[in-house]
Amino acid sequence: MTDPIRWGVLGAANFARNHMAPAIHAARGAELSALATSSEDKAAPFREFAPGLKVHGSYEALLADPEIDAVYVPLPNHLHCEWALKALEAGKHVLVEKPMGLKATDFDPVIAARDRTGLLAAEAFMIVHHPQFRRARELVQGGAIGPLVQVDCVFSFMNRDGENIRNRPETGGGAMGDIGVYALGSARFVTGAEPDAVDHADIVRENGVDVTARIAARFPGFIYSGTVSMRAFPRQYIAFHGEDGVLTLTCPFNAGVFDQAELRLERGAGRVEVERWPGVNQYVLQVEACGHSVRDGAAYPCPLEFSRGTQTMIDMVFAAAEG
Repeated sequence: MTDPIRWGVLGAANFARNHMAPAIHAARGAELSALATSSEDKAAPFREFAPGLKVHGSYEALLADPEIDAVYVPLPNHLHCEWALKALEAGKHVLVEKPMGLKATDFDPVIAARDRTGLLAAEAFMIVHHPQFRRARELVQGGAIGPLVQVDCVFSFMNRDGENIRNRPETGGGAMGDIGVYALGSARFVTGAEPDAVDHADIVRENGVDVTARIAARFPGFIYSGTVSMRAFPRQYIAFHGEDGVLTLTCPFNAGVFDQAELRLERGAGRVEVERWPGVNQYVLQVEACGHSVRDGAAYPCPLEFSRGTQTMIDMVFAAAEG
């Protein structure tokens, strides 16, 4: 039996506690081994499902631990690239929360360090591991809805907490970095296409942070229309509209939390086909994909080059808004 990959988590973030640390603990071939936090109170919820967890008082101490193989980084956005590079230099594989960088060029030193060390470095873009997105890509690129005409996407939630890192400019907050990654990256993943131009971007800012963005973009052969917002009632969907049908994902981003993962395929003569994936945990699948890449040399489904492409489109959105 192959030894499990021993994971450490840098920081006791709420998202790590509620989603990624339990996913590491549940994933096949993975072991949640260590947490870096100076607060025993923050470590306590992690110990509830991982009682043997080792707690380091600093991020540096965890990276120096020879018993740790891989590191998950859920720190505020502006620290992602810094600690990804430190993890790689310490000889650890690294999975970093999105967005990896705040602009496309931020990815370049991480990609170079990945190539130099031969270690896995990836952005935690978990949705590409979910079977609903793999199925959507297969259907759209396989011609199930004919030539693509338009992609529509909405992703919103309400967050007015001024202390939350998403609402603070100094921590790299903003709707585009937090959820625009999904709205744009999912369209790129399913279609396999890259944008020719962002024709329009209307961005609303509060306290120096983008809280809402309305986007119109052109891809080869189709248009993209999307809205992301941290100041609206929770809503999410993405629809791929072709000449011969429409494919819709009604819970594309927080499957199993916002709603059940469901794909609806509408075609001629009133035919509607529905596929559902109850109980699938995309975070667990993401950890297991890391394991396959590290142990077996399998190609990682979402390499940094793909993530850099999404950030390039985000950069285009900001440039269009300013222009």
